[in-house]
Amino acid sequence: MNKSFCLVLAMALPATQLFAQAKPEDTEYYTPVPAVVTPGATNSMPPSDAVVLFDGSNLDQWESANDTTQAAGWNVHDGIMTVSKTAGNIRTKQSFSNYQLHIEYRIPADITGSGQARGNSGVFLASTGSGDSGYELQVLDNYNNKTYVNGQAGSIYKQSPPLVNACKKPGEWQSYDVIWTAPLFNADGSLQSPARVTVLHNGVLVQNNFALLGPTLYIGKPAYTHAHGPSPIKLQAHGDKSEPISYRNIWVRPL
Repeated sequence: MNKSFCLVLAMALPATQLFAQAKPEDTEYYTPVPAVVTPGATNSMPPSDAVVLFDGSNLDQWESANDTTQAAGWNVHDGIMTVSKTAGNIRTKQSFSNYQLHIEYRIPADITGSGQARGNSGVFLASTGSGDSGYELQVLDNYNNKTYVNGQAGSIYKQSPPLVNACKKPGEWQSYDVIWTAPLFNADGSLQSPARVTVLHNGVLVQNNFALLGPTLYIGKPAYTHAHGPSPIKLQAHGDKSEPISYRNIWVRPL
């Protein structure tokens, strides 16, 4: 039987007969087995493998961002922590690369001001130095407050506006759920792959795997000019009419 005849015969056979030897098991595998993680009682509560950064009792997981030899100076009361303008920014003692983050915040019901001077704070997803250096997810009251769209709540500040405005009223607790992929750098310090972030604001998708252009800059265009590794998470004390913004229920799952 020549090769041409065999090829014609194979083409004429039904697919079920031609691949009769294939089995469902051929595309099934059983290892490695995923680790068991016990979810929290609600989606906002920490799962069993989370690092709890704030449970309402103390700031043991935090330090001053301006002077890391000093304790975090924010106020802890009634299960929440409140921004202290005089104490400045705080950051986690532990550094992280890729992670899942949950954090809740509340802007006072009687907040005053407008634009950027209305409940201004920020979650720096990786703090790469002192001051306000790093990659900022904006915290602001935009329930009924206009500002530049890449500076409103849910934005990656000065880079990417939120897909939608999902803000609640001042006085209500709000949440961010973040998937952070840290940037990678080559041995010579050049960028290998940019940071990426997905953010849900109050359960609504506002950033969808956005590739950051670099760390946050208030003036100028962002760029990756300094290589870095795992970094702390930082919370901002903005210093204007932003206080007293409060935070609670903060946890992170390294990925």
